[in-house]
Amino acid sequence: MTRDLALLPKGHLHLHFEASMRPATLRDIAAEADEPIPSWADFADFSDFEAAYGDVLRLIRRPDQLERIMAELADDAKADGVVYVEVTLAPALHQHLFGGDPAAALDLLLAAAAREEARTGVVIRAMIASARTMAVEQAVADARLAAAYAGRGVVSFGLHADERGFPAAPFAEAFAIARDAGLLITPHAGELVGPESVREAVEVLHADRILHGIRVIEDAGLTADVARLGVCLDVCPSSNVVLHVVPDLEHHPLPALLAAGVTCSINADDPVQFGPNVLEEYELSRERLHLTDEQLAGCARASLTASGAPDAVKAGGLAAIDAWLAS
Repeated sequence: MTRDLALLPKGHLHLHFEASMRPATLRDIAAEADEPIPSWADFADFSDFEAAYGDVLRLIRRPDQLERIMAELADDAKADGVVYVEVTLAPALHQHLFGGDPAAALDLLLAAAAREEARTGVVIRAMIASARTMAVEQAVADARLAAAYAGRGVVSFGLHADERGFPAAPFAEAFAIARDAGLLITPHAGELVGPESVREAVEVLHADRILHGIRVIEDAGLTADVARLGVCLDVCPSSNVVLHVVPDLEHHPLPALLAAGVTCSINADDPVQFGPNVLEEYELSRERLHLTDEQLAGCARASLTASGAPDAVKAGGLAAIDAWLAS
């Protein structure tokens, strides 16, 4: 008997808000803007992907479109068996819709999240992320905004965009602000740059989780350290293939990371651009990475225990994961 992965309770910890939108929604907002629908058959490299993401962002021109994306995110999460979403928000990207006020953008997004949580039962919290390609001062401002909303819907602080030529160390002040506010430290690392990026995230930023992080496998000693410290890697298998971090799914290091004792969650990253949703990522991990149900349940456990979810959500989800395995 094959257990139904849609019934496996799971968290979704690595999901960029704008790229969570459905393809049909992308078509609709392109039509409303009287612009062509962004399309991509492949990404030559990460810069090509970032340009395409910018094309999607430019189509979002009204606050109600943000509310639609949040509503559909919640519905899709529920269909995938997700009980908790820690969605990545960058309010600065939408402040132009609110008179240049990122706090107003965040207020709308968090209110939408709370409304959809009440409607669907999927608990939604926010990770505020800053771009490492922007000025350090912007990251400090983003961290202060995140800190101001700690306990009011924001649970973590991240750092994304191109790692190449943009190390994390200069952003230590921003992460100190977030840590002092009680937020989880959740930077991207170990995607485009090798183990040194992961080491910096662990030793300089004191990461609780690392988004991607898979290239730590290139350094056995650091892999052992990450396992020992319990730093969770929020892994996105299809994203890593599409962006040429790994040649194909069969060569993805997720099984090797789990074998080395590294805590990992499974995530979709940017579904509108990469294709699979989080349920499909679990299914691919079973079918092509040959993860057992026990391993998949372990990843689901990590997606809750390493998250900023309320304690009751963690406890209920973990009990339901045990019941799924026992079924």
